[in-house]
Amino acid sequence: MHPPAGAHCVPDPADPAAGPLQPGSAAPSAQAASSAATASTTVPSPQPAPPPPAGRVDGTLRGILLILVGYLLIAFSDAAVKWVVPQVGTGAAMMWRGIFGAITMAVLARSTYRGVSLRPVNVRLITTRSLLHCVVTVAFYVAWAHGLPLAETYALSSVSPLIMTLLAIPLLGEVVGWRRWVSTLVGFSGVMVMLQPGGSLWNWQAAALLAAVALMALTRLWTRVLARTDAPVVITFWLMMAHIPAGLLLMPAFPPPGAFIPSLGVAAALMWIGCGNALAHFFFARAFASAPVSVLAPFEYSPLIWGLPIGLVIWGDWPAPATFAGAGIIIAAGLYNLHREQMRARQARLGGTAA
Repeated sequence: MHPPAGAHCVPDPADPAAGPLQPGSAAPSAQAASSAATASTTVPSPQPAPPPPAGRVDGTLRGILLILVGYLLIAFSDAAVKWVVPQVGTGAAMMWRGIFGAITMAVLARSTYRGVSLRPVNVRLITTRSLLHCVVTVAFYVAWAHGLPLAETYALSSVSPLIMTLLAIPLLGEVVGWRRWVSTLVGFSGVMVMLQPGGSLWNWQAAALLAAVALMALTRLWTRVLARTDAPVVITFWLMMAHIPAGLLLMPAFPPPGAFIPSLGVAAALMWIGCGNALAHFFFARAFASAPVSVLAPFEYSPLIWGLPIGLVIWGDWPAPATFAGAGIIIAAGLYNLHREQMRARQARLGGTAA
């Protein structure tokens, strides 16, 4: 740490920088001490840069691992949803997801976080975020029920970091320079490349999904805000709980095509959907609390890595060339925005150190 202002005004006789005393000489006189203090105050000695706080690197690495594992769980859970929704319907899938997910978080809170109550602190924001996320879930489930491939879903979802860049201006008071504005507009042009008329994504499902991605970006910003007041297990528990009444309300609009009580295989898939989603969102909340947002942002594109082979192996889906091209433009723009954010944060730190 840097010494406080004026720490060099009183020289330490034991300080080797002051020079050793000659044999038989007396201690420095008051006038010499005053001169030394004046010189030290006028020309301060350069101080080494403070070392990073202990545990910062470990926390960053932990956040990266958590978000990677979370997205891997999400990819396999989404594959289970895409397989099971045509058999049970959107409403039932949401309800069972909420039931098994809430049970998972309740068990985790009881076994691991014994001192943490599931009562939320920021009740209004947790309620609003959970309900909006239910709308996002409906849009994704309906799109998968109508055959939208998994990899193309994730390609459209990759626009979320760009939307978060725009939403951070009114919500977090961030200042976006002209370079980030230009790169964000270039990123949105990648969406136009994917949604070219007559292409595989030129349909209403993709349009509904893009609207849901905008809401998802908003809920992710709120996750970062809630990490200051509520534990990750609390945030995730109430998110899962919101899916239960939402699924019940959607039953008349999306009735189960078959029996309400599914077969053993479908029941196992529904259990995995609930547990996998709950653990993934729990890991997301912990990652945002452990590592800087600028470090975690690039890993929001990792679902494309998992979704492409899963969709290819299970359903034989291979995205169109326009989807690859558009996703590449979006990811490049998002990474450039990340680079500008890191540069701005570095300049702010240097300015604070100089001050």
